[in-house]
Parts: sequence; C-alpha cells; structure tokens
Amino acid sequence: MTPEELVERLGPRFDDISLAHGEVTVVTTRERLVEQLVALKGDPELGFDFLADVSGTDWPDRDLRFWVAYHLYSIEGKHRLRLKVGVPENDVHVPTITEVFPGADFLEREVYDMLGVEFDGHPDMRRILLPEDWDGHPHRKDEELGGVRTQYKGGAFIPPIDQRLHK
Repeated sequence: MTPEELVERLGPRFDDISLAHGEVTVVTTRERLVEQLVALKGDPELGFDFLADVSGTDWPDRDLRFWVAYHLYSIEGKHRLRLKVGVPENDVHVPTITEVFPGADFLEREVYDMLGVEFDGHPDMRRILLPEDWDGHPHRKDEELGGVRTQYKGGAFIPPIDQRLHK
C-alpha cells in the first residue's frame, strides 16, 4: 500500500492525518489511543502487526507540551505509520499499550525515564536507563542544556559542560 493509499484508507478514522516526505502521520487522543491501535493491528488490509518504536518529544510552548509517537509497520504490507498523541504539562499520563503490543514494555519505560511521561496500567513503570533515585528527566527541554551533573564512585565529579572552566 502506498502512502497516498494509506492516507485515503485512514482518512475516515482520523481527524488529523498528514503525508510528508512519504511518511504518514495520524494524531489521536489518549482516550482513543488503545482503541485505535487495536483497530490498526486487527484490520486485515492494514495489518500493522509490528511496533517498531515508541518515542517522545517536548514542546514547552504548546498547550499539549509532550507528544508520544508510536511507529508502526506492517510486515506483510510493507507500509509504515506514525501515530501521535499529545498530553498537557499538568497531566502527563498516557495509557499503556503493552496489552496490544507486549514489546512496548521497555520502550514505554524509556520514554518515562527520559521525558517523564507516565504510562497508566504499565506492568513495571520504573526507570530503565537511569538510577531510580535520579532527579528529573534528561530529555525535557527545561533541563540544563550543558549536560547533567555526574558523580562517579570514589568521589570524582564532572560538572556539566557549560559549567566547566575553559582555558
């Protein structure tokens, strides 16, 4: 199925659909997220049976500050789709999709760890890359731009790049 055919096929299901650079993107709400993914996976003509990735972005100046993108692929049809859902800064929650795509387990944990988006109903919502006691979420745009303070065993400390002395 070509991207143009995919747009035509998905048009009635989504209010917000775009085609750019040969990539199809649809936007849904968090309330309809799981329902939409079940439909996309179960539709025999679409057959989005593979979750390639889950990623997140931070747009501080937007009403829906955080966006989670689900990158889907149809193994048989060889077509791709990006499904996005936005959430406001004061309620950073999205339902988990681990019941639909079990492989989302670690992907959702990474988005939680790096961006702070919580996936409601996730079987093991805890940090995956950083220590449990880490303060903050490194991919948020309000984190220090120069890096993060790094404490090493034995007392060694490396300050963020923007705080180092340059000679």
